[in-house]
Amino acid sequence: MKIIIVTGLSGAGKTRAMDVLEDMGYYCIDNMPPSLIKNFLDMAAKTKEIEKAAFVIDVRGGSLFDDLKDALEMMKKEDVDFKILFFEATDKVLARRYNETRREHPLAHGEAVAKGIQREKERLRQIRNEADAIIDTSSFNNAQLAAEISNIVSAGRDDRTFTVNIMSFGYKNGMPVSADMVFDARFLPNPFYVEELKHKTGNDPEVRDYVMSHDIARMFADEVQGMIEILIPFFKQEGKFSLSVCFGCTGGHHRSVTLANDLNERLAAKGIRTTLEHRDL
Repeated sequence: MKIIIVTGLSGAGKTRAMDVLEDMGYYCIDNMPPSLIKNFLDMAAKTKEIEKAAFVIDVRGGSLFDDLKDALEMMKKEDVDFKILFFEATDKVLARRYNETRREHPLAHGEAVAKGIQREKERLRQIRNEADAIIDTSSFNNAQLAAEISNIVSAGRDDRTFTVNIMSFGYKNGMPVSADMVFDARFLPNPFYVEELKHKTGNDPEVRDYVMSHDIARMFADEVQGMIEILIPFFKQEGKFSLSVCFGCTGGHHRSVTLANDLNERLAAKGIRTTLEHRDL
């Protein structure tokens, strides 16, 4: 039997994730007390009618959430086929979603939403570290979220399904929360100070040619590619299905975009599955 544990920050898209999983044929239960997982597995084994199930388990369960660690250990011992999907988004996006729905954050306790978000992050830190996939929904629409969930859930454990998520960003707008690896491109000459390149981006050939014309940029790109290719087997060995690699520069328009595009092309040419996002364009 296949089990998906859906968890993560409140407002990050867990409800939508369950809709997607239900469409994929999963028996879905929202706000499942972790201590009841074994009972569910025993019942499913007797009836033999449920082949795959998904449970949302999060801080709404209050003290019941603390039983999740024991439930995960139980499934490991009984060799249950399960994955943990952790959903998150930036603080700004989460706060906006709560303001739009006018709902109170479960851990705000009458204070500002930001307080609840920080408390929740701290409480979920351990389960986030154990997750098979961390999905940042900050910039996803419904279709993109559905595609990402489908890719992760359907993925096997080989090179064709392991995904390197590549992002460019600007430090002035904050670092991405979902990054596994962050590379700072601000040491490279900045096209912003070249008048004819100032209002272009790393998606324009002129900017790319300028950035990559420097020996250090090409050397840096070679080293990053080599490191990623070395690390992928070890991430897979730990049961991970994705690696988030982010390039940052001052504004997120020139150097970081160029390097993100370059790595995306290099890995794709090697047959490695990738996604590409320019967060601040």
